[in-house]
Amino acid sequence: MTKDLSFSISDRILYEDNHVIVINKNPSEIVQGDKTGDVPLVDLLKVYVGEKYNKPGAVFLGVVHRIDRPTSGLVLFARTSKALTRLNAMLAQRQLKKKYWAVVKSGQLTGEGRLVNYLLKNEKQNKSYVVEASAPGAKMAELHYKVLSRSDHYTLVEVELITGRHHQIRTQLAAIGCPIKGDLKYGFDRSNPDGSIHLHSRSVEFIHPVRKELVVVVARVPDESLWRFIEANYQDNHSDNLKTT
Repeated sequence: MTKDLSFSISDRILYEDNHVIVINKNPSEIVQGDKTGDVPLVDLLKVYVGEKYNKPGAVFLGVVHRIDRPTSGLVLFARTSKALTRLNAMLAQRQLKKKYWAVVKSGQLTGEGRLVNYLLKNEKQNKSYVVEASAPGAKMAELHYKVLSRSDHYTLVEVELITGRHHQIRTQLAAIGCPIKGDLKYGFDRSNPDGSIHLHSRSVEFIHPVRKELVVVVARVPDESLWRFIEANYQDNHSDNLKTT
């Protein structure tokens, strides 16, 4: 059983060295443990690291950032406490650039621009809402968007987060009438059969916490018909000089 887990993990590693691991998360996985009791990705990766490097005992693996369970794409982990401290500092100082792809209901979204809202999280509902800036507990949320392609029904949007709020991309896009495909919680009219949403953590760019070299990683979209069509169409129509892993 352990070998099967390791194989499924190793097949999705996008970047790995002695300090950092980047993996392409499936939409059904959780990054860290929660009340469901399902095995989180961080634990599966610890098994992988322990087996690959023959490490006895507990394996250190720090979670740099998380993405929602129904979301797919790259997630960063630190293999050392030094790397974790430095990557966390980069994240706090907005030096770690993350971009997402979202397939949304086609609306008025065109070109590129910024969305700025104030969000309030409802803990019981596990949902965020756009509120007035004066609302108690409201937090400013900002993102940059760029429309990459569109059809009669859907629009592919690239999103770069400026802030990192709870369900930020999902909330802000829904607030302008462009909910993410499959995201029933935020207003799309039907869910995806597998419970996923069409939100993908596409790329990350950062300075390596130890070697001080630029690292750029791009995650292939899930093996699903609409995602495959969108990625192929994008690659056909753009001179993307980033290698898709």
